[in-house]
Amino acid sequence: MDEWLDSAGLYSFLQVLYQREFRAFTAVVVAFFIVILFGKPLIRLLIKWKIGDHANFDHAELDALMKSKENTPTMGGVLIIGSVLVTTFLFADLFNQYIRLLMMAIAMFAVLGGVDDYLKLVAGHRKPGSRDGLYRWEKLLFQFGIGVVVAFMAWKYAGVSEAARSLTLPFMRTYVPGTEALIISPKVIVLGASSFIVFAIFMVMLMSNAVNITDGLDGLAPGTVMIASFAMMVLCFISGSPDLAGYLLLPYIEGAAEMMVVAGAAAGACLGFLWFNCHPAQVFMGDTGSMPLGGLLATIAVIIRQEFLLLIIGGIFIIEIGSSFLQIYYSKFTCGKRIFKCAPIHHHYHRKGWSESQVVTRFWVISVILAMIALVTIKMR
Repeated sequence: MDEWLDSAGLYSFLQVLYQREFRAFTAVVVAFFIVILFGKPLIRLLIKWKIGDHANFDHAELDALMKSKENTPTMGGVLIIGSVLVTTFLFADLFNQYIRLLMMAIAMFAVLGGVDDYLKLVAGHRKPGSRDGLYRWEKLLFQFGIGVVVAFMAWKYAGVSEAARSLTLPFMRTYVPGTEALIISPKVIVLGASSFIVFAIFMVMLMSNAVNITDGLDGLAPGTVMIASFAMMVLCFISGSPDLAGYLLLPYIEGAAEMMVVAGAAAGACLGFLWFNCHPAQVFMGDTGSMPLGGLLATIAVIIRQEFLLLIIGGIFIIEIGSSFLQIYYSKFTCGKRIFKCAPIHHHYHRKGWSESQVVTRFWVISVILAMIALVTIKMR
């Protein structure tokens, strides 16, 4: 049978299909075309159901700037998450424990974001007196619950591997080359169960909220998530290769390279969504898309022990949520004074006179630079 396949040229073709790298980059393309194919029908459906955004900001000036976005279809994140899940199902190894964990995390965050969007955009505007989305404490509580599940499962899958439980810091030598295996460096901090789980919960909650807050201008969130996803593909490839991980002094996580497929699917889906979300946007992703994407990035980082590199790669997300945090608490302690014209910070620059396209493009440029800096630091150990 093998001889017949080889003579027909099919054996080599099947070997290529089996290669992880080929499947990962194929996932990028397939996820992109799924979004492109179903984008228009979904937009028409959302318009028919009258699921649109509503301008509601604290500043009259910003409200005027964002007035053109009113009634733009929202919950387009259904398309992104659906594309990621379908593509993962088609190209990833579903027997891989990390793939199952990622799919579970994406699905849970998508349900949470979908409920919030529904209450905010449908129930809240069709029934007078209805609540405007989930309360902040409710959202945080559910995010905490998802974070607990992700953290516990990641710890369980880490098993006895010190690499999978290490705290990896930039510029720190995690490993030194051994003769037959990788020898863990005495400088490495191996986390206990409680510290591992608490740190993982914090990362999942931080990134899901940070990407959610970043989703405020046309193309900003999908563009920055796409860049971060490509960077995470590289890190998954390194972490899942014992030789490459040893050479670059990073923890080797067995099976982690398979997550390249999911990261690639996320990058492709975001790239496809930009077709409809670029200025002027035809559809917004809403919480249905932003929270799962942030949760996905955080879960991958927790598994491959690269949380601090994700903070660099996703620096725009951290700046966005940081600016909102500073604005809220500075205003409380100074009786209404503000650091920024408006938070999150992309609205600050928008109000200063930058066009929406200028803000988004410049933030994309910063994201690319940050991703490159993060990858360069791998060699600076």
